[in-house]
Formats: sequence, C-alpha cells, structure tokens
Amino acid sequence: MIFLYGPPGSGKTTLGKLLAKSLDLYFVDLDELISSQARLSIPDIFAAEGESGFRQREKEALRQILKRTEQVVALGGGALLDEDNRRLAEAHGKVVCLLAPFDELMTRMCDDQGSRPLLDGEKTSLLQGLLEERRDHYESFPIQILTEGCTPRKLVRDIQVQLGRFRVSGMGKPYDVIIESNSFLSIGDALQAHSLAGPVAVVSDTNVAGFYMDRVIQSLIQNGYTAFSVILPAGETHKNINSIEMLWKACLDNQLERSSTMIALGGGVVGDMAGFAAATYLRGINWVVAPTSMLAMADSSLGGKTGIDTPQGKNLVGAFHSPGLVITDPNTLQTLPEDELRSGMAEVVKAGLIGDDELFGQCSQGWDALSEDWCSIVRRSAAVKIDVIQKDPFERDLRAVLNTGHTIGHAIEKATAYRVRHGEAVAIGMVIEARLAEILGLASANFAEEIRQCLIGLNLPTKLPPNMDREIFYAAMQHDKKKSSGKITFALPVKIGEVKPGVVVEDINLIRSIIK
Repeated sequence: MIFLYGPPGSGKTTLGKLLAKSLDLYFVDLDELISSQARLSIPDIFAAEGESGFRQREKEALRQILKRTEQVVALGGGALLDEDNRRLAEAHGKVVCLLAPFDELMTRMCDDQGSRPLLDGEKTSLLQGLLEERRDHYESFPIQILTEGCTPRKLVRDIQVQLGRFRVSGMGKPYDVIIESNSFLSIGDALQAHSLAGPVAVVSDTNVAGFYMDRVIQSLIQNGYTAFSVILPAGETHKNINSIEMLWKACLDNQLERSSTMIALGGGVVGDMAGFAAATYLRGINWVVAPTSMLAMADSSLGGKTGIDTPQGKNLVGAFHSPGLVITDPNTLQTLPEDELRSGMAEVVKAGLIGDDELFGQCSQGWDALSEDWCSIVRRSAAVKIDVIQKDPFERDLRAVLNTGHTIGHAIEKATAYRVRHGEAVAIGMVIEARLAEILGLASANFAEEIRQCLIGLNLPTKLPPNMDREIFYAAMQHDKKKSSGKITFALPVKIGEVKPGVVVEDINLIRSIIK
C-alpha cells in the first residue's frame, strides 16, 4: 500500500491519481469512500455527527481498505493523528507526506470552497492554527515531498524515487521495478506477489554466488518453489555462446517449462546472459533481474536488453525480452569491491547527463559525498533510464541517448580485451564524445572539462589507456551495433541534462584528431 498524507491542499488526490496510473494500481480517496458509504458529503457528516463521528467512519474505512490488494490511498489531512490508524498504515505500506508553504496551501484551498469543513469560515487563521498544531506530526514521517513549484509529473517521479517503486511498460508485458534495502531476503514473496511460477533457475557467477545464492534459494524454498542454481565463470570474456549453451543444458536437465522462471543474480554480464537464455529457451520463459553491481542497478538491469559478445564486438547477438520483475537490493553494494563500485558510477554520471542535473551535481561533489547514500543514487539513476525506455522501449530513436559514452567505450573494451572495465571505458567515452560535441558546435566550450572533473572526483579514468591497440579500437567502432548506413553514429552529450542521439560522423579522422 502507498498512502499519500499531508495538510489540506497539499495535492494528495491529484498526485494520488497520477501515481496510481504510473504504477498501474487502483486509486482510492479515503474521504470519497467515506462520503460514498455514508451517502453524505463530508461537510454534512461533520454537521450531523461532529468530528468524532467522522473520525470513527474514517477509522472503519481505513480498515476496509487494508483488506484489499495493493493500491494508492489519499488520506485526509488528519487521518493519521490517531495512533492506531498510523500504526496500521505504516504496518501495511509506506506513508508519503506531502507538504507545501502556507501561501500555496491557502491558494489551493480557496478553489475548494465548502469542501473542507475544518477550515470553513476564517480560513487563513484556521489553516495557520492547524499547521502549527500538526507541524511536528507531519514532520515525523520519514518520506517528505515538497509540492511547491514542481509539475505533477516531476512530483510523481520524485515520489517513486523516494519509494523505490516503478512500473515499466511498452515492451511486452509491463513489469515492476522494486529498489529496496534487504529485498533479497523476501525475493520468494516478491515472485509470489507477481504470479511468477517455478521451478526457478537462479543464475549467478563465481564472484556473486557465494554472497547471495543461499539466501535467495532459501527465500524461494520458503515460498514453496523448487529452485536450483547455475553458476557461471565470472567475467566479460565468458559472455559468449558457450555459457548460453551451459545455461540451456541446465534448464533442460532440471525440466524447466514454458511457465518456469529464471533469476539473473549478479552484475550486467550475468543479466545479459541469463536474459538471453530466458529469451531463447523454449522460445521464451519468464525471468527476473536481481542486480548486485552498481552498473547493473543503474543501467543494464532495466529495459529488457539481453545479449552476448562475439569475436567481432560486444552485444552483437541478443534479444529484447522484458523481465517479469526487477528487484534491486542496494545493500549488496557493501560487498562489491570499491573499484567495481567506482566503475559503476560512470553509468550514474551518464544518467545525470541524460536527464537529471541534480544527480550530476551530486556526482560532482566527489566520492565521499555519495558513499553514504547508495540507495538514493540507485533510485535516481534508475528513474532516468526508466523515463527514457518508457518513451522508446525498442531503441528506435530516443532511447539511443542511453548510448552516450558507449560508442567509444565499447571500442575501448574490445581493444583492451576487456581489461578496462565497462564503466571505466564509458567514463573515458563520455569525455571524448563531449569533446566531439564541442568540435561539432553542439556543446559549449569546456563542457568536456566539466564532465572530466566530475569523473576525476570519482577516481574514474578520463584518458585512453596508453598501451591500447589503436587499430583494434577503430575497427571495433566500425562494427558497433549503433552504426547506421555504414557510418558511425553517436549519442553526444551537449549539456548537463541533455544528450543528442543520432549524430553521424562520416570521417573517422575526426575522431582520430580528438584522441591523438
């Protein structure tokens, strides 16, 4: 359950309807439910029964709602003053407290003349008194959203970031994205809630399985699933058809059916391979993404892109295959080696470049400013990517913005035999591609330097490796899957919060001149 709460005029009903639509949930306004059941307006209930009579109806209506399936509920401005009501609401879901300055609340309420019985008459003084009386109460809720000066769309996104809850649609069946600490401990419950059937194959690699495989298998068994593990060798060099054949064989040996489920437990490589195996086994089975790296959490776990590498390049064979669920536990970052965590931060910086200038600003404050708030960082990064893939699920045009830094980055990976990590390669790629944008007149001078300084603060590389084979590098760009009509195509960052996709570079010598 998601409860929207706050003072009169804070936007609970308006935002509640939009949030419910975004998450594909049912919406209920508690006051409207009370009025419907009483067959009286709220002012008439107050007139006939007083506030005590209304509060009793409110308590009964809340208990009715809690018996239903998950939904978004707009509460009255005093519904949780009752300790029993608050205890029940917080036990059954998350409470989001919406706030706004007095003047803004007053303006909104003037448009609702006669609908707020506690504020009839001298509204100004009454509202001031009510806010003063309830200030500590409203401030006691951990999730706070200020609704002044923002569009409803942005506010709904902010609420989803705070909750770690998203819904992705547009490619096959819609699916939920849950980003919450300790969520792996209840992954079996999550599969049950999303009607995902067994047997369940849990796919991981030799780096990750020792940390999380047992707890995931245990949660599945506790929820009645038959589950087995498939552990692949770790590393990009094993992201090939041989690993996929190993996965197919394990599925056949354990008699997975069309209705069965595969879980990708690991980083981006595991996600790409397990997703591709799920897309092709029996022509497609359900799969769940359970990312354990920053790179996967912020980027590769979202969007249903799966694939493997070939000798010619990265991700050249694959499929779009929507997962049934993405469940992210940011606590897993605590066991990630710091160099891997820093590498993944390149995708976070990329998300800021694409669509969140505040996130880029956070990244620019340096490593120490970020390291205590990984959950928020993951949620904000995910929100950017989800917003993009919702608009262009099959990467026909807009979604190409997600490739910023990747045309150069993938070529670096190939030319170094993947000794340079993906995030490190993308970091270098973003700087070089920003310089290209400057030369083409798409970005202002010193834009690349702004990005470079941000990345330096995160201890990420910004220059090509000195011992890299340049000819392999240029050849890899020629084989990049984003190539269009035989020409290299870039998604170039042009300013913080904006990337221009589909920029064609016909002359490879222009790129040579930048990185000489």
